[in-house]
Amino acid sequence: MVDHGFKEILAPNLYFDRQHNSEAAKILPGEYYATGRDMLLVTVLGSCVCACIRDRVSGIGGMNHFMLPDSGQDQGNPLGESARYGTYAMEILINQLLKMGAKRCNFEAKVFGGGAVLRGFTISNVGERNAEFVLKFLETENITVAAKDLLDIYPRKVYYFPKSGLVRVKKLKQVHNDTIISRESEYVTRLHYAKMEGDVELFDSAD
Repeated sequence: MVDHGFKEILAPNLYFDRQHNSEAAKILPGEYYATGRDMLLVTVLGSCVCACIRDRVSGIGGMNHFMLPDSGQDQGNPLGESARYGTYAMEILINQLLKMGAKRCNFEAKVFGGGAVLRGFTISNVGERNAEFVLKFLETENITVAAKDLLDIYPRKVYYFPKSGLVRVKKLKQVHNDTIISRESEYVTRLHYAKMEGDVELFDSAD
């Protein structure tokens, strides 16, 4: 449920992270989260990308987790028709940060993901297109990219503290299950269905 007040947004997966001794929110594909509190945002990325955006002065920040749907017409064009899904994911996070009092002139972004990990999606270079899109979007919006870790062949686990801007990225070089791949494959299916239906409201799904 989206709450338009000064509260955390769309975080069905709240928990206490013992490793970092911090309250945390786990962000799944198609979700985003924004907060003004000192807490941890966590996501695991395969071919998807996440943008961690914060106001450097106030510490209000958030994270999204998204993927562009595959479209043969968009090959080589990161700003093609499918980019509206990425644009929506970026704008909904940015707009929420602004509602919470963040100032666009203070924004900095750190971006991660886009790995070539989805079996069967290597031909369409979905991870590469996601990475290219998020960098192009931030350039267009004049938002400084303070750090990035994109592409490669490994999934990543990203720990983001928006209050301080600290990010820890762990490359998952030995993943013994298909959780990441199956989760993103399910997300791809949802994207494809939404694309056929002409609907970009991808953030209300329950995972």
